[in-house]
Amino acid sequence: MTDYRDEAIAPETSIEEFRKIVESRRSVRRFTDEPVPDAVVEDCLDLAMLAPNSSNLQPWEFYVVRDDAVKAKLAEACLGQNAATTAQVLIPIIARPDTWKQNSLRNLEYWPEETMPKIIKNYYSKIALFHYNPGPLGSLGLAKKALGLVVGLKQAIPRGPYGINEMKTWAVKSTALAAENMMLAFRAHGYDTCPMEGFDERRVRKILDLPSDAIVTMILGVGKRAEDGIYHRRYRFPREEFIHYIS
Repeated sequence: MTDYRDEAIAPETSIEEFRKIVESRRSVRRFTDEPVPDAVVEDCLDLAMLAPNSSNLQPWEFYVVRDDAVKAKLAEACLGQNAATTAQVLIPIIARPDTWKQNSLRNLEYWPEETMPKIIKNYYSKIALFHYNPGPLGSLGLAKKALGLVVGLKQAIPRGPYGINEMKTWAVKSTALAAENMMLAFRAHGYDTCPMEGFDERRVRKILDLPSDAIVTMILGVGKRAEDGIYHRRYRFPREEFIHYIS
């Protein structure tokens, strides 16, 4: 995979090719029996992990399920949806609000340059370890929130994430960005996806043996679009109801 991060000048891109990918992406409900090559899945996972995320703490995990027996269990947990029962690959996308500490310290280890700026080292070794720490039962989060209310009277400050619930929201936001990258990557490869939120999370946790803090953000069905895979034409509400211009 070409590493464009080392390019001094950004490579040429095509808005029309990107538009084609975005506009042709649909939540496909039925897939054909055509398999999805391993190389395609691996590339889409790599592209998903290039998604922007909070403080580069990468609070996500992806479980690639091809085993028919496990897929059948997951499809049952997904309430028997066609997108789950016909998918060639199922990818549960998991948010991990509990990995912030270890990943903060890993940034010190994985820094890609010869020298690490002092401000970066200080951030990952001290500031991030305090900022993202909710404390036992969220106790530190409550204290930080109270402190923020006082300090915030005089200056702009980052308000959260403070407690355990806010950390869950924090992790899911970054994980959802990675999920979108993955879906667009599969579409670019000529395959389709369906992000499913209708599932029994307790059963999914048991099937995958997930830790208690992990959050099943969605389960992605992947495959080739069947002729009856799209249920209806796409529509959206009027854009002026959602887009606001401030001059």
